[in-house]
Amino acid sequence: QVQLVESGGGLVQAGGSLRLSCAASGRTFSNYAMGWFRQAPGKEREFVAAITWTGRTANYADSVKARFTISRDNAKNSGYLQMNNLKPEDTAIYYCAAHRNPYYTGSGDNEYAYWGQGTQVTVSS
Repeated sequence: QVQLVESGGGLVQAGGSLRLSCAASGRTFSNYAMGWFRQAPGKEREFVAAITWTGRTANYADSVKARFTISRDNAKNSGYLQMNNLKPEDTAIYYCAAHRNPYYTGSGDNEYAYWGQGTQVTVSS
């Protein structure tokens, strides 16, 4: 089992940046692919980005391409989401998740086995 804890959320003005972190504990983090999802009030949880265990392959939602970058440091058992040029519509609770297939970069949230508790990101206009 993998335990995930997100951090780095906060309040930022439109056009600003935030870097989210996901700290993993339990089983070896490099055995898992990692994803980021978000859920805005009144909306369903949606896919943001995912990355393979090597960090060499990533997948992004169209809405965040060229603005967000997913990465990981297996030596630190950590994953990251660098968010630039933030927009008010990026406001949501952001969750990191781990997938048992280390090469998975899909967007189906029901495919991910482990989840963090989430961190709030609020972008003001």
